[in-house]
Amino acid sequence: MNKRETKALRGPTPRHKEGDEVVYIDSDSAPRLIFSGEDLWAEDLPIGTRVVYGKPPIEGLHNPGAAIRYAINHPIDMDPLYALLAPGMRVTIVLDDISLPLPPMRTPDIRQTILEILLEMLDANGVDDIHLIIAICLHRRMTEPEMKRMVGKKIFDAFYPDRYYNHDAEDPDGLVHLGKTSHGEPLNINRRCVESDLVIYVNVTLVPMDGGHKSVAVGLCDYESVRVHHEPETIAACDSMMDPPRSMLNTKIVRQGAIVDQHMKVFHIETALNNRMFANATDFLGRNEDDFSEFDRLKFEAMRFGLSKLPPAAKRKVLGAIPAEYELIACHAGKTQPVHDRIVAKLNDQYMVNIKGQSDIVIFPIPYVMPYSIT
Repeated sequence: MNKRETKALRGPTPRHKEGDEVVYIDSDSAPRLIFSGEDLWAEDLPIGTRVVYGKPPIEGLHNPGAAIRYAINHPIDMDPLYALLAPGMRVTIVLDDISLPLPPMRTPDIRQTILEILLEMLDANGVDDIHLIIAICLHRRMTEPEMKRMVGKKIFDAFYPDRYYNHDAEDPDGLVHLGKTSHGEPLNINRRCVESDLVIYVNVTLVPMDGGHKSVAVGLCDYESVRVHHEPETIAACDSMMDPPRSMLNTKIVRQGAIVDQHMKVFHIETALNNRMFANATDFLGRNEDDFSEFDRLKFEAMRFGLSKLPPAAKRKVLGAIPAEYELIACHAGKTQPVHDRIVAKLNDQYMVNIKGQSDIVIFPIPYVMPYSIT
C-alpha cells in the first residue's frame, strides 16, 4: 500500500464563494480536511471544485428547561400534559436510543433534562405506574453505562432495570398487532406502550427523516413491520430521504403512524438541536480551511499525526471521548405530525444550504461516527 503524502494546510486567503457555506477551489486554496473513518486527511482538490460547509450554529436557547415546560403546557392540537394526567393511570415514556445525537452530546443529555421535568409533573399528579423504554427497534441494545449516561444517575437508579429497559423487537409476547395499512403494511407495537393510558415520546431530531411517526411506528415495532420500508425498493423510490414529501420511506411510515394514532394516545415531545458538533479545542474541524489560523493548522497537524500512530480501537476511544456541544434550538409538543412539521422547519433553518446546479462527482467523506457505527 502506498504511503500517503503529507500535505501542509495553507491560509487564510480570500476565495470565490456562492455564500459563506459554498466556496470554490482555486490555484492557491488550502488542502481540504477530509474525514476517513477515524483518520484525517489533507487533500488538494481540483481547481473549480465546490466545497460545501455547514451553516454556523444557531444560538442555543438560553433556558432549555423553560422552553420544554412551555412546550408541554402549550402543546399543538392536544390538551396540556397536566390535563391528560390522573392518579392511577399507566404512563410509558419512550426515548430515542443513542444513535441520536452523534457524537453523544455533553451531559446532561437533553433527554435527561426533559425526563426530570416529566417525572416531577407525573409525581405531582399522582402517577406512579411509569416505565421508561428505549425505542431501539432492531438496533443493538444500549448498555447499562450508556443508559445511565443518557438519563443521569438519579433517574437510572430509580428505574433500572425493572422500569427502564430496551424495547425487545424479538419478543412476540411483548408485541401487539395493531392492524394493517390500506397498502397491506402490518404494524406490531410494544405491548406495554399499547396497553398504557398515555405514551410520552421524548425525541431528539437532527435530520428531517427522523422524528415524527418514525419514533413510535418504527422505534417500537418488529421486523415484520419495519421490513416494509427498510428495504432497497423503498429507498430507491425516495427522491430525497431528507425531504419528507418526496420520501417513500416517510410515506410508508406515515401510513403506519395513522394506525398508531387510531389505537394509542401519544404525547409527542420533539426537540431540534443545532450543529455545534465541535467546540473548544476541536472547533477548527467545522471551519473553512482557508480561514484557519496558524494555531488551527498546528492543532490539525497534531491531531492527524496522533491519530495516525494509534490502532483503530484506540482512535475510536479517543474520538468517542470528545462530546459534542449541541444545544437546544427548538422544542414542541403535542400531536405527532404537526409537532414534527414545526421541528423540521427549524432544522431546515439550521442545516439547509442552497447550492446552484448539480455536480458530476460528489466526494462524501465518511466520518468516524454515524448511527450505524454504534448501533
